[in-house]
Amino acid sequence: MRKNRKIILFILIIGFIVLIYSFIEPFWLRVREAVISSKDVPSAFHGARVVFVSDIHHGPYFSRDRVKKLVEKINALNPDIVLLGGDYFHRSPKYIEPCFEELKELNAQEKFAVLGNHDHWESAGLTRECMKNAGIEILDNRAAWIEKDGERIKIGGVGDMYEDEQDIEPTIGDVAENNFVMLLSHNPDFAEHIKTKKIDLILSGHTHGGQVTLFGLWAPIIPSVYGQKYRAGIIKTGYTKVIITTGVGTITPPVRFFARPEIILIQLKSELV
Repeated sequence: MRKNRKIILFILIIGFIVLIYSFIEPFWLRVREAVISSKDVPSAFHGARVVFVSDIHHGPYFSRDRVKKLVEKINALNPDIVLLGGDYFHRSPKYIEPCFEELKELNAQEKFAVLGNHDHWESAGLTRECMKNAGIEILDNRAAWIEKDGERIKIGGVGDMYEDEQDIEPTIGDVAENNFVMLLSHNPDFAEHIKTKKIDLILSGHTHGGQVTLFGLWAPIIPSVYGQKYRAGIIKTGYTKVIITTGVGTITPPVRFFARPEIILIQLKSELV
């Protein structure tokens, strides 16, 4: 009987520790670095720093002060380009304007974004208006060339897979395979629709890395029709490469377990240098 009590007590203690930790991890924001080396990266962009952030979910579980500190942490990375992957707020349109009032302070020469499903659910119109006021260029089914020292790369985006259409023609219509092209897609499942080698890198969020995982190895719930494939990390397809971030904030419940929130810092490397 005593042995059984000890086992039960041990299980309860471990369960309590896991529970407490799951509420702490959402605040343990990290910077994950990735080097993208390619002959398609022009020499003028060798060493360029690209920060990618998604799924902030400003709302009842992610305060405005935390958004402000997130912006400060991004700015401390000295990015040349900031890319935002959607789902900026959670549960109410009242969080839209405060979120972008903070994101307005992002210090980068180029700032681009797409909308996620939550942005459509709260107010796509107000989101776009606030993005514009914050100096962030919207790339839903659009694209833009970035020029430096007579060379250029292209960044495009597609609409959310739940609530919008997806059109990559603005991104690939005027590029060759030797141009370096990045595509923002809130949902990583869109990578399965890419059947061209004109897109070098897709940047996605949406999955939160599963948010709650079995020690980072497997997640019981992932909003993807491809199961664990696009949970998080760098995935290669037959046509392109996909970086999936675990995101910054959370949805309900506001917990994470071995799916730490993160900022992605991408350093571009030209193989021509």
